[in-house]
Amino acid sequence: MRIIKLNATDSTNRFLRNLSSETPVKDFTTVVTNDQTKGRGQMGTSWQSQPFQNLTFSVYKQFGAVRFEDQFKISMVVSLAIVKALEHLNIPKLSIKWPNDILSANKKICGVLIENVIKQNRIESSIVGVGLNVNQTIYDNLPQASSLKSITGVHYDLDEILQLILNQLKTEMAFIENDTFAIQETYEEYLFRKEKPSTFEKAEGLFSGIIKGVSKEGLLKVMVEDQILETFDLKTIKLLY
Repeated sequence: MRIIKLNATDSTNRFLRNLSSETPVKDFTTVVTNDQTKGRGQMGTSWQSQPFQNLTFSVYKQFGAVRFEDQFKISMVVSLAIVKALEHLNIPKLSIKWPNDILSANKKICGVLIENVIKQNRIESSIVGVGLNVNQTIYDNLPQASSLKSITGVHYDLDEILQLILNQLKTEMAFIENDTFAIQETYEEYLFRKEKPSTFEKAEGLFSGIIKGVSKEGLLKVMVEDQILETFDLKTIKLLY
């Protein structure tokens, strides 16, 4: 497993994407930086991270036969790998907030950004970007953010946690081209606020519903009024918590 360590870069995803476009890159090549200056999250959001305090890294993953319509399997597997790695550290009350934020109780500790290369309706490769809050304890105007140290009081070795996550990611990725149901079933077991009444926001306003799971395509299944099951994508709905 090749690990490229950078003192600083604007985005590990961008660095790895540029590298893979210029030269052949081995499976599970990882780029990690002490200081990511322009980290991105879902929907173009920025990712706050103090230098030398957190883990910001990206992993290159090659695929053989993942169909375009099965791309959410990658998101589920990555989320599960991170959760299982953190379970080894005894981080309490872990869950996955759809689609792939990692929470401890109701605090966000990790975000994931996956960029796929698609050719002939197949996913040829993915760049998996991960931002894990580790030793940072102060967050500006982010009341729902937390870190491993804030939760446990322990100061962590970043290299050790990186290796733990990479090993778990390699284990979980081995199942990516197998049965979708087992992956989805396990993912839904960790799904934040599943089967609990919740409030959501969409363009038309607020509404109440109960998360029932996800579709094969990664849409969120929500039971709304009159026991109607609707599905939503990330662009149209926001869970308020």
